[in-house]
Amino acid sequence: MKNMMTTIDIGRDFSAVPAGRHQEDGEYNGERFRNELLAPALRSYESVEVILDNTEGFGSSFLEEAFGGLVRIDHFSSEFLNSHLVIAARKPSTQRYKSKILDYITKATSGAR
Repeated sequence: MKNMMTTIDIGRDFSAVPAGRHQEDGEYNGERFRNELLAPALRSYESVEVILDNTEGFGSSFLEEAFGGLVRIDHFSSEFLNSHLVIAARKPSTQRYKSKILDYITKATSGAR
């Protein structure tokens, strides 16, 4: 039986300045975030809320690797992610990142990058 819900606040639980796609791009890259926090949480919890608000922003390579990689590499379906992943962007400055994340998931589902 899976636990009900967990929250990952990227700025608190990972880094206030996440950047890059892979390990060689820096310590707080999208691949590491996905492998160490996001994918394991999706496997362990019924629902995962990811809070975007407490960072200095995100590069597209971080977001695509972290969230698009859930489909491309970890083989989560977009249907699963739509029903189990909650992206929280409460500040106006982070709202655009939420739509980018949803777009990266959709593109990864269709095989585009």
